[in-house]
Amino acid sequence: MSGRFGDRQQNNRPDNRNFERRDGGDRQGGDRPQGNFNRDRPQGDRPPFNKGGDRPSFGDRNQGGRDGGRDGPAPNRKPFGNGAPPRGGNFGGARTMVVPHSYDGCYILKGKKDTLLTKSMAEGVSVYGEKRVSVEDKGEKIEYREWNPFRSKLGAAILCQVSYCPIKPGAKVLYLGAASGTTVSHVADMVGPSGAVYAVEFSKRSGRDLLEMAKSRANVFPIIADARHPYKYRMIVPEVDCIFSDVAQADQARILGDNAKFYLKKDGGMMISIKASSVNSTMAPEAVFEQESNVLKEVGFKVDKYLSIDEFHKNHAIIVGKYKKE
Repeated sequence: MSGRFGDRQQNNRPDNRNFERRDGGDRQGGDRPQGNFNRDRPQGDRPPFNKGGDRPSFGDRNQGGRDGGRDGPAPNRKPFGNGAPPRGGNFGGARTMVVPHSYDGCYILKGKKDTLLTKSMAEGVSVYGEKRVSVEDKGEKIEYREWNPFRSKLGAAILCQVSYCPIKPGAKVLYLGAASGTTVSHVADMVGPSGAVYAVEFSKRSGRDLLEMAKSRANVFPIIADARHPYKYRMIVPEVDCIFSDVAQADQARILGDNAKFYLKKDGGMMISIKASSVNSTMAPEAVFEQESNVLKEVGFKVDKYLSIDEFHKNHAIIVGKYKKE
């Protein structure tokens, strides 16, 4: 019978047993073959680096590099895109087909997918990273700017064939809710040097971008003010031909009516972008658009039926009309 736990023998191995070291310290140096680590492989059997045998080296190829190599002529390569210029900030040429749009001041670039354009008032300048198209016409270079409808309610309305567009060359436009000037820049292109855009923006942060954009367009007059108080900029804005509004407020139709009383001439045009959730998020968008149409009628406008631009801006609509000034 074994004794207590403390009296047990801790090691039953024989006392004369020698334990080997596990770190390899007992290995003899002769266990490993001496000589070259790569062993004595005959070097003559190793194939050359160039497996092609009689294949010429890189510098001697007749095909050459980008400039034909050292000894050979440049190869005849297929041009990029079957001769088309690479896409970038500025592309086009004599064969680029740009045709006028049905709305004055807008153009269409013909291609697999037609693109909406405006003639640039500031050549070589992109406002929001849009592409520019240069076209030669009778020896004269004309630059157009691509109008992205996903960045502009007005651009979306034009592509959706809005029934009436009062913005045209030579017009004076009051733009409410100008933001950073993305759409304002295209409106400036549409009205041209003989027109003017009075762009009202309340946010000072967006207003800085608007002011920067206006530096390269002499027909843009940025105004940092609240569109709810149109009398505050009465010393700057004259009587205008049309008003475009994109203020996204619950009372945006009445804001437009207040500005029309101050600045819009009789039978002047009106376009307003309605965001349903900004007016009433609990109503169906169609009901909101009908409601805002009725408000516009109350403040003196004769309006057409609203145009949905859901294809580009969800739950948005454009309402157009004329002002029946008393």
